[in-house]
Amino acid sequence: MGDLIPKHGGYRKLRSFQTAQVVYDATVIFCNRFIDKRSRTHDQMVQAARSGVQNIAEGSMASATSKKMELKLTGVARASLEELLLDYQDFLRQRGLRLWEKDSVEAMNIRKQYLSDKSDLSREFDPYGISTAEPEVAANTIICLINQASYLLGRQLKTLEEKFLTEGGFTERLYKERQKRRNKQ
Repeated sequence: MGDLIPKHGGYRKLRSFQTAQVVYDATVIFCNRFIDKRSRTHDQMVQAARSGVQNIAEGSMASATSKKMELKLTGVARASLEELLLDYQDFLRQRGLRLWEKDSVEAMNIRKQYLSDKSDLSREFDPYGISTAEPEVAANTIICLINQASYLLGRQLKTLEEKFLTEGGFTERLYKERQKRRNKQ
């Protein structure tokens, strides 16, 4: 019965969580610099970034007793980041600023920096210099990071789905354990 409730949590070690946390911190900095603090957009962007982080953590902790909930919350995290991505794209479009192409030199440089940093990204508050970057650079940098987080969450969802299909969920384990006990009686 010792493995009825499997190990769970550990979300702080997930690269998806660390990246989402960098996006959250960067969004707070960005919004405080470039979006009116009294506007609904400011609150919405910060809350969407926060939701990305919090849902990864909540899903990881819920995984002990509900793989379905873990899948759902990981999906919600990804959806929150997609909402945030649209806000950054809107920011650029509405101000006549350039949205970097996926394979532009600038975007490739951000990806290279991201991929070269093997440490826990969430330990440093502003690793991409959002607090001093121009609006176009700041928004595009965060867009690159959101895309990376979304990619990682997509992979995470596929892994969770496969694990659920092969191992089942908590309810199935409970039933099997109960059947074993009944058969011993």
